[in-house]
Amino acid sequence: MKFDFFNESTPPLIGVDISTSAVKMVELSAHGKGGYRLEGYSIAAIPKDAIVDGNITGLEQVSDAVKLAWKLLGTREKRAALALPSAAVITKKVLMSADLRETEMETQVEAEANQYIPFPLEEVNIDFQVIGPAPNNADEVEVLIAAARKEKIEDRIAAAEDAGLKVTVMDVDAYATEAAYTMTAAQLPNGGKDQTVMIVDIGAVMMHINVLHDNVSVYTREQAFGGAQLTQEIQRRFGLSIEEAEIAKRKGGLPDSYEIEVLQPFMQSLSTEVARALQFFTSSTQYNRADHIVLAGGCAGIATIDVMVQDRTQVNTIVANPFQSMSLSSKIKQQQVSIDAPALMIACGLAMRGVD
Repeated sequence: MKFDFFNESTPPLIGVDISTSAVKMVELSAHGKGGYRLEGYSIAAIPKDAIVDGNITGLEQVSDAVKLAWKLLGTREKRAALALPSAAVITKKVLMSADLRETEMETQVEAEANQYIPFPLEEVNIDFQVIGPAPNNADEVEVLIAAARKEKIEDRIAAAEDAGLKVTVMDVDAYATEAAYTMTAAQLPNGGKDQTVMIVDIGAVMMHINVLHDNVSVYTREQAFGGAQLTQEIQRRFGLSIEEAEIAKRKGGLPDSYEIEVLQPFMQSLSTEVARALQFFTSSTQYNRADHIVLAGGCAGIATIDVMVQDRTQVNTIVANPFQSMSLSSKIKQQQVSIDAPALMIACGLAMRGVD
């Protein structure tokens, strides 16, 4: 019944992010006082349509990609932390009496869950975490409840276990992003404290927006836009297969006209989408501005995209790099990791769960 979305640490773990277009893995170890060392990472493409709307439709293809990513990572560690897409998880904050024992809380969580989960309870996994004292009442605590359908969890576990991994933690991608953001916040003035920071994670088909104020999430939203649009345009313009287009997008080797005719218009569209997301946020919440924008996801690796987004939004924009202050294993190339880093936010946040 219970599933540990919140269980703090079971060292060591590989962070495994299974997204629409790729499997991304990160392995960290403890380094110095409270620090991390990046031992390795890998990215393996997932064939088109093997994952649709966050659901695994081609189990064997996804499992093969997990297997390849693990092989590329070159580790002996097999324990893994995975994440569910936020859209697959129902979360709710509730208030409970502060003097309840854990077993009493579990009973109350089930009763609460019954009211707002649209599925029979035997079809879901539920977990909860006490966030802290209730804002206006010392006798109560704020509790975050998370629930997800078992089939969503089981599909992801099957893909990882078929590839030989052992899943010990199931997280939620938004929480993993927030964990990795704590490493990225060092790139911001005053570590992002007392400021409103908009994290924009641009995936293959979705843009995930998570706004933190004083380093606490206050707003989330999804917008249909992603890197797959660039891949499709490359495919159409240059007569390539989807796989060839994906490789060309990452490794280069396209005709000179690519920059001006394909990449620049895509970057303009991306900047416009971020500006739209910012406008939605400021017009629908009590916050009338964002102090910083942090770009994550594969598209954040496009050279000068931060400059273009900053010009368009007039908000200080940086590209996420959770590894910036970490020490790197000797096998990792510094230059390559800064290109790949924004796409590894979720995998990094998951791997952090395994370092005590």
